[in-house]
Amino acid sequence: MSIQPIRLFGDPVLLSPAAPVVDFDKELRKLVKDLTETMQNAPGAGLAAPQIGVQLRVFVWDVDDELGHLVNPSLDLSDELQEGLEGCLSFPELTYETPRALRVVAKGFNMHGDPITIEGSELLARALQHETDHLDGILFIDRLSQVNRKAAMKEIRESEWFGVAAESGLTPRIKISPHQTFGAGF
Repeated sequence: MSIQPIRLFGDPVLLSPAAPVVDFDKELRKLVKDLTETMQNAPGAGLAAPQIGVQLRVFVWDVDDELGHLVNPSLDLSDELQEGLEGCLSFPELTYETPRALRVVAKGFNMHGDPITIEGSELLARALQHETDHLDGILFIDRLSQVNRKAAMKEIRESEWFGVAAESGLTPRIKISPHQTFGAGF
């Protein structure tokens, strides 16, 4: 196991959809362990493979003392919404009110290829949605209202960490979510 560097906003890997996992092998189990160790070291509530530069549909979470991972997830979202502060390890120290479904049923596989279903509400539902978005190349700022997105972009441009990404020639862009946003910000 090893702690990996977390990619920051401005890195193109964060905007590209990840490929489905087809081999449930030793490399996948190592990836899950690396993701878990990196997330816990950060510390964070979740981490998706693209955030460490791996374009595979895998993420881990650590919410309310529940540590888990999901491979090739699909989500069924409740119609009931929640608003709450959300941040991201790829956006250090940035948090904004972000609309999400209150409850989620996530289906996928564990690292051994066994099918699993995770039901979550509130913070776990938020984490499952946030990490699945990463696998689709969607960032949490894509889900913000227009006013909050504008404020977030200003805060990002003024941050110390963004200068590092900008100097490396990476050009960030905001894209509109192809998923249901429940009318927030659009």
